Amino acid sequence: MKPYSFGREKGVEHLTQLAARVGALLIQKGWTLATAESCTGGLISHQLTNVPGSSAYFIGGVVAYANRVKEELLGVSKELLQTHGAVSAEVALAMAQGIQRLLATDIGLAVTGIAGPSGGTPEKPVGTVFIAITTPKNREVRHLLSAADREGNKRFSAEAALRLLETMLTN
Repeated sequence: MKPYSFGREKGVEHLTQLAARVGALLIQKGWTLATAESCTGGLISHQLTNVPGSSAYFIGGVVAYANRVKEELLGVSKELLQTHGAVSAEVALAMAQGIQRLLATDIGLAVTGIAGPSGGTPEKPVGTVFIAITTPKNREVRHLLSAADREGNKRFSAEAALRLLETMLTN
């Protein structure tokens, strides 16, 4: 996976509008969604529930900030966390599959990353994020890189996750 990066100069779409479009697509398909968020701290769930009528498709979410939550609630194996780290494609996918299974939804969406300002390494710098989405017929994992501050990295990650979901729902 090649990292993708964009800075603030490209702008950030209003997240609630994006969440509303995602919601309309979910209603159109008759699908349900659950989220497992780490670095976004519930921002995706917050934006989804800002949309009136979101209870028709948004079942719930888990903020899995600590590895213990990833393991105990989402079923991410300790071995996977030790081998790849909490911020990895493998863990993001396991989180998406775990929340999809836990809440019995059509779609599982997961985000894990390093919001900053500390915690980064040369291999995984601050702004590194992995997004995974599992649907009944497909799964996608993306590795992205943001160049913002902590709040900006969280917004970037939430927007990127919702955009990826929107793209998957329209294809």
